[in-house]
Amino acid sequence: MWTARGPFRRDRWSSENEEPAGPSQALSPLLSDTHKIVSEGELHQLAQIRPLIFNFHEQTAIKDCLKMLEKKTGTYDIMQEFMALELKNLPGEFNSGNQPSNREKNRYRDILPYDSTRVPLGKSKDYINASYIRIVNCGQEYFYIATQGPLLSTIDDFWQMVLENNCNVIAMITREIEGGVIKCYPYWPISLKKPLELKHFRVFLENYQILQCFIIRMFQVVEKSTGTSHSVKQLQFTKWPDHGTPASADSFIKYVRYARKSHLTGPMVVHCSAGIGRTGVFLCVDVVFCAIVKNCSFNIMDIVAQMREQRSGMVQTKEQYHFCYDIVLKVLRKLLTLD
Repeated sequence: MWTARGPFRRDRWSSENEEPAGPSQALSPLLSDTHKIVSEGELHQLAQIRPLIFNFHEQTAIKDCLKMLEKKTGTYDIMQEFMALELKNLPGEFNSGNQPSNREKNRYRDILPYDSTRVPLGKSKDYINASYIRIVNCGQEYFYIATQGPLLSTIDDFWQMVLENNCNVIAMITREIEGGVIKCYPYWPISLKKPLELKHFRVFLENYQILQCFIIRMFQVVEKSTGTSHSVKQLQFTKWPDHGTPASADSFIKYVRYARKSHLTGPMVVHCSAGIGRTGVFLCVDVVFCAIVKNCSFNIMDIVAQMREQRSGMVQTKEQYHFCYDIVLKVLRKLLTLD
């Protein structure tokens, strides 16, 4: 049955410890000797989100859901929801991230993981600025790791986290440099011929493909101490503007759907720069898209509230929150035009 049950108030974080880096540019070079991984036609088909059951009853339920969401977006209801999320008191603690030995591992001083949901590394449970996120919708759990864009000093930790959690997909929703500021240190090799040598890992770039809205990179990550190899697919979304949200939802729909199709093992690793704003949008719409496919109800406010209980500030701005609604509206409208 279709329903769409419809709450931190920072438009920005004032204490971001950003690193000036000259003019904004992509650090990913054009490479050669690669093979196509997916076609734009296949991505277009993935973006045609369709429920498993699409009879008259379900179409009527979708129409009712669409009307309710359109009414909500035409009023102040969405902003009231966001304000309620902002004002909700969450009693999480950040002791590990505030330890003197861990402070330099944080990209931003005031964006830390809760102690209760942080991702521990190794037997000693070492620190990385990353959080386990479990979102329950219609009785099904969706499992992610939300994390910051790695620093130069945390690249080895990042790959340790990926391997220890058996993750096969990394969704990266930022360019390396935006607006003259380093948002994420490149944690992968730029050459097909030369691996990235780290303290504990060796990362090989085996293939790549540059698409209209994102880049696919295929890695083999080798643990030096054991020789164990792990395949990882990284998807870097390149069409999010320096400020605001994407002008078109189409590219992000394709990106999220391809990430879901690619996911096989472990939690999906999702990061932007801080690991809360764009990352939160990705998690929210991924859960909603899965709900639509499975003829399940969804509640955007509840999904965001669940995320914020596990990592502070998920879906960081009111514009990002509104974008979650906009992108779902676009999918539902398109769905009703299908034969």
